[in-house]
Amino acid sequence: MNTEYSGGGDPAKSLELLWGLQSKPTRGPKPALTIERILTAALRVADAEGLAAMSMRRVADELGVGAMTLYRYVPGKGELLDVMLDSVYGELPRREVDGDWRAKLDEVARENRELYLRHPWMLHVATSRPPLGPHLMAKYEWELAAVEGIGLTDVEMDAAVALVNGYVHGAVRSAVEARQVIQRSGITDQEWWYAHEPLLDKIGDAKKFPLASRVGTTVGQEFGAAYDSEHGFEFGLARVLDGIAALLADK
Repeated sequence: MNTEYSGGGDPAKSLELLWGLQSKPTRGPKPALTIERILTAALRVADAEGLAAMSMRRVADELGVGAMTLYRYVPGKGELLDVMLDSVYGELPRREVDGDWRAKLDEVARENRELYLRHPWMLHVATSRPPLGPHLMAKYEWELAAVEGIGLTDVEMDAAVALVNGYVHGAVRSAVEARQVIQRSGITDQEWWYAHEPLLDKIGDAKKFPLASRVGTTVGQEFGAAYDSEHGFEFGLARVLDGIAALLADK
C-alpha cells in the first residue's frame, strides 16, 4: 500500500480546519454539510476500506453529495487527512497513571497501540510533518509528562517518547498484517502451517540448520504459529523500557 503524508496540503488551510479558524458566512442559506459530518464519513471509509479507498469522491458518495460539494468545506484530501489524524488522536484517554515513569510510558505505549488497532490506516501515514492540531498537541503533552522530572534533558525526553512510539508503530504493523492475512485468506495461521507440514518435513534439515530447526519448532509449539504478536509486543516493550532505565542509571 502506498504511503500518505500528513502536512501534504496547504498548511494554513489545515491549521484553520484543525483549530476552527475558518471564517463563517453571516448570510445566505445554511450549509448543507459540516466539517464534522465530512470527517465522520472519511473515518468510516478509512476504517472499513483502508486509506487507499479514502478519496474525496468516495467520501462524497458516502455523504450522498457531489464531489465538488466537499471542496466548499475542505480544500482537498491532504487537509482532510490532517483533520482525520488529529481527530483520532483525540480518542486517547490520556489517563493519569499511578507509579513511576516506567508505568506511565507503558500506558503511553498501550494506548497508542490500541489507537492503531482501531484505525490501522494510520500505519500508512508518514507524520514527519505532523498536523499541529489541538489533539496532537495534547497527546504530545501527555506523553512528555511521563518522563518529566526523571533526569532527562528536553532533547532526551522527546527522544524517549519518539522511541516508544516508534516501537509501537512497528509492533502494531506486524499485528495488523497478521490479522489481515487471516481475514483475506480465510484460514488461521495454525491451519496454514498444518496444510504445509508435509512440505516442511521434506525440506527441514535439523543437521544443516540446527538452531533454526530447534528454535522454530519451539516457537511453533508455544504459539501455534511462527510469530505471536501479543508476546512480541510485550517482550519488545519491556526491552525498550529497560533501555531507558539503563540511560537513567548512567546519569
